[in-house]
Amino acid sequence: MQYPTPSQKLKKIALHLSLACACVFGTHTSAIASINDHHEFEATLHAPFKADRSLGVKGEARYFTMEFSYPLNSKALTVGWKLELLSPTGDIVERWYGNEKLTSKAIRTKVFWSGTRADKKPLADGVYQVRLQAAETDTPGTANLTSNSIATEKFVDKLLNNTSSDVITQTWEIQVGKQVAAKLPNFSALARASRDISGNNKAAIATMAPANGLPYTIYYGNLHSQSNHSDGGGALTACTGAQNPQSAAFGPSDAYQYAYNKGLDFLMTSEHNHMYDGSDATNASANPVTAKNLYQSGLAAATSFNSSHPNFLGIYGMEWGVINNGGHLNILNSTELLGWESNSSGQLIADTQTVKGDYAALYTLMRQRGWIGQFNHPATTGQFQINGVPLAYSADGDQAMVLCEVLNTSAFSTNTTESETGRSQFESACNKALEAGFHIAFSTNQDNHCANWGASYTNRTGVLLGNGTTLTNQTFMDALRARRVFASMDKNSQLILTANGRIMGERFSNSGSLTLNANFANTAGRGVTTVAIYEGVPKRNGTVTLLSSTAVTTITPSVGEHFYYAKVTQDDGKMLWSAPIWVTQTTGSTDTISPSVNASVSGTSGNINLAATASDNVGVSKVEFYIDNSLKATSTAAPYSAIVNSTSLSNGSHNLQAKAYDAANNIGSSSVVSFSVNNVTADTTPPTVSVSTTGSSGSISLTANASDNVGVTKVEFYVDNALKGNDLTAPFALNLDSTTLTNGSHTLTAKAFDAANNNSTSSAVSFSVNNAIVSELIKNAGFESNTTNWTASSGVISNDATQAARTGSYKAWLNGYGAAHTDTLYQQITIPTNSTTATLNFWLKVVSNETTTTQAFDTLKLQVRNSSNTVLSTLATYSNLNKGSSYLKKTFDLSAYKGQTIRIYFLGVEGSTVETSFLIDDVSVIAQ
Repeated sequence: MQYPTPSQKLKKIALHLSLACACVFGTHTSAIASINDHHEFEATLHAPFKADRSLGVKGEARYFTMEFSYPLNSKALTVGWKLELLSPTGDIVERWYGNEKLTSKAIRTKVFWSGTRADKKPLADGVYQVRLQAAETDTPGTANLTSNSIATEKFVDKLLNNTSSDVITQTWEIQVGKQVAAKLPNFSALARASRDISGNNKAAIATMAPANGLPYTIYYGNLHSQSNHSDGGGALTACTGAQNPQSAAFGPSDAYQYAYNKGLDFLMTSEHNHMYDGSDATNASANPVTAKNLYQSGLAAATSFNSSHPNFLGIYGMEWGVINNGGHLNILNSTELLGWESNSSGQLIADTQTVKGDYAALYTLMRQRGWIGQFNHPATTGQFQINGVPLAYSADGDQAMVLCEVLNTSAFSTNTTESETGRSQFESACNKALEAGFHIAFSTNQDNHCANWGASYTNRTGVLLGNGTTLTNQTFMDALRARRVFASMDKNSQLILTANGRIMGERFSNSGSLTLNANFANTAGRGVTTVAIYEGVPKRNGTVTLLSSTAVTTITPSVGEHFYYAKVTQDDGKMLWSAPIWVTQTTGSTDTISPSVNASVSGTSGNINLAATASDNVGVSKVEFYIDNSLKATSTAAPYSAIVNSTSLSNGSHNLQAKAYDAANNIGSSSVVSFSVNNVTADTTPPTVSVSTTGSSGSISLTANASDNVGVTKVEFYVDNALKGNDLTAPFALNLDSTTLTNGSHTLTAKAFDAANNNSTSSAVSFSVNNAIVSELIKNAGFESNTTNWTASSGVISNDATQAARTGSYKAWLNGYGAAHTDTLYQQITIPTNSTTATLNFWLKVVSNETTTTQAFDTLKLQVRNSSNTVLSTLATYSNLNKGSSYLKKTFDLSAYKGQTIRIYFLGVEGSTVETSFLIDDVSVIAQ
């Protein structure tokens, strides 16, 4: 074994990661506000398939590049990693160990491999594997291990073998020397959907003879991306990570157009379900109607784009869940927004309540609604848990989940030349789901957050539709339900697994031998280096095993349940995965009795409920529901039922038939049941709205008269084109504080919305604001600036704590000496001539040791004097008879003095023996 040393050209490069970025090479995490939801340790490996001749070294030399990150991490971590080179037979040829210090910045580590064994002997030609295993720890005392290679090895092995460690494994194939091309069965490429060079659409090739007896056309695209409806859509010039929710420039329609221009046949914008409140935390002020309307607008955008671009399918849906203690999955065909967040009023910010992290309940809802899903960048531990078991099986989940991402390219790539090198592989997690019992096909996507939808790399998900079938949301979802899907790193390649004449995705019974064919084609002339056929057992919860390394493999399976899938590696290192085939191997016994089945249907619009009762002498394995001879849903457990959205069907009469299967693949068909669909015609009529105002000062009433052919859901009020508020119920009105506007003329408009998000804006109405100008004429009203702006006797303005101020620290303290004494205090002001009112307020507290209740020995006079100090009026006289324990407010009308310069004058006179204190604070003269 070896350790990375400078002589091996080990190179560490610190990479800047924006705090907004929380995803590397496809393992998605979100922006800074959702730390608890999304941050996690990530590790990737890039191993060039062929030797790097640019190094100037003869032979098979190349660099293996590892990248480690923990976005938003705030503490020092240590990453332990082990890199192994495995021979074609699985033997370890060479091994490297290392550990890295990791904070919130990513670390890239390159290991140079000379292309030979550790003893410098050359390797036999063949396809080898490079395997990375990595985990992180915050255990103290691990930061200085790099100087001791033996200690590093022990530390890494202990860390990787710790059952509590979250170990990430990445495995990639490399070619050493020359490789003989794999022998493949004769196979002509299936028809591909195409558009001519002018960009106009061509229908799928429907008239050609089915290639190889397989009457299918292949559509290529991407089923995982984001737009500005959540944290995607970032402009390529500035996109470095997840965007702040709903902040980026580009939306779903932009994404569909971009993917269309790049030659994709379909694109799904899968928006994070918990970001429809405009936040990746919880927005307590969110309007649920706004969130729900945004989701509906996305569905409408896809429908609109598809109507004008035949043979392309824009798909709008959601990426449900969170990463940490969760797991992301795409729901591909939901017409409802699902969520768990509520605003401060307790209103759900979604159409339908779902509990965060409750995958069992989500699967049940998906099955009931007829929705289908995809596991996004799954991990083998900590995700998609039911009762604490990761990737746990449920019968509802088996029916709802149809896809599993086996490979993703970098979520934050800005590459537009399909040459992105950052990517992650999730085959081990998908295999774990298959072994748990899920019937899922492999997909590969790009998780685009930047505005390069489908363009960062050549990987595509391939979907097979019947020749002549029109590409619609319904026919596409039916193909996914049938699992007629393969995953390819090369958009020019296809891999179709067949078995005894059955095509991948099927489930059937077999007795005797089984011949598996890995059928490969590439329209650009690429060949295949290796072929692998894998075998597993549903619900065994074991390990998928390599069955064969030949493209045509004939076996006799053991009695019981099995699944098989094919994986090929091209001569350029790009890989493809077929969908599995599920086989129930029997002894060939004499069960020839078909199940009996009856079908029923209820509903004419919205969710139409399909139901069947089925029985068999041995047991029913599944029931399929066909509408007008097209498969719509499959149910694998009694009571057999499904839900179809009526909008996927035309108005009028339709036929339902159910087919029941047993383990021997005997089929029973129900009688045909007729039913009708009566969808309400789509609402395209916007509301009408007009506005009026009442008042010009104080609180101004804004009112709107709005009506709609269906119903008005919201009216927004705009003053001078600025939104001032909204009302969700009639009569639509809003009270506006006029002091928030300047005096003068303003304009009011209102925008009315209906449930279909149609909207219209009223004509503008002018109104005036005429608030009286309010002025405070007293300066330093609370004496906190000491004597500033006041004229007073010595010591009158004081912060002596013996007597507290009403507010602050300072007050005016007149008299209180217990001896004959006179104190004065005044401030000179001018009351504006145009004032309508002028009001004097001050607070007074009288503290006295006098005991008489009849004689005023000590007095305080409040006077109005002119600038020559002539007394104009004595407004009030206070004395020891007014003593008390608190400050009292005093108010006087000064409007008689408007247009004059006057002094607010306090005159305190104390007798010769017992003290009386006059405490004054917070003097104010308001003119308006």
